[in-house]
Amino acid sequence: VQLQASGGGLVQPGGSLRLSCTASGSILGADVMGWYRQAPDKQRKFVARISSGDFTAYVDSVKGRFTISRDNAKNTVSLQMNSLKAEDTAVYYCFVRTSARTYWGRGTQVTVSS
Repeated sequence: VQLQASGGGLVQPGGSLRLSCTASGSILGADVMGWYRQAPDKQRKFVARISSGDFTAYVDSVKGRFTISRDNAKNTVSLQMNSLKAEDTAVYYCFVRTSARTYWGRGTQVTVSS
């Protein structure tokens, strides 16, 4: 099983991007899906997650700006990012957590700059 993330890029402050992450194979019992991000010279940090019951959680800094969603039939998790700020610049990694293990995507770069 591989996770492929897409949708990153360069955007101006205040702009929007939509990240998507799709599993190449079937992931049985995908409980939690979500995103972390890693800024240059910083540790990877939690951004958002969504449970199998569609309960969501966000880091405080993105609340009201980011929205996470999932499509279980397509094994896809998405992150709609609005009102982007320079401090959102990072490599974004998707993950899928099951009872057996956690799968990670390779990451997609998001750069917010004028």
